[in-house]
Amino acid sequence: MSATRILKHLFAPDWIVRRAFPRAVLRRIEAAIKESERAHRGELRFAVEAALDLLPLVRGVTPRRRALDLFARLNVWDTEENSGVLIYLQLVDRRIEIVADRGISAKVPQQEWDAICRRMEAAFRARRHEDGALDGIREITGLLARHFPARGADADELPDKPVVL
Repeated sequence: MSATRILKHLFAPDWIVRRAFPRAVLRRIEAAIKESERAHRGELRFAVEAALDLLPLVRGVTPRRRALDLFARLNVWDTEENSGVLIYLQLVDRRIEIVADRGISAKVPQQEWDAICRRMEAAFRARRHEDGALDGIREITGLLARHFPARGADADELPDKPVVL
């Protein structure tokens, strides 16, 4: 475990999330998720976190491991068709992870999710957080609409509001 990584996380202020994702941007992300879910049977969750606490850092928790933990903690796995997708942003490490439930991952390979993550990360490096998030949601919508198209009225099983941790 890198001492530099630990220090970056421990001294990262919580306001970096509000700077990158002010309330108005979070509302637009929520609206994009609502709109997205009209096109497919998947359920999206968007979670953003400034930094990790000391214990996960000492344990060497990676952004991917944290995303998997949040996938469970936010109940993204708990959908009728196993069609939940978590978009996790870890700002200090500048990483994005997409975790898809088994119903989706059986049809969409992880490489496609990883490619979306890398494009979102490129937008974020250019300080285009809103564009990166909304473009990522549009790409995810396209994949889900292709593999899990909407079939009439669909229950909204997970909250659309982004989670700020």
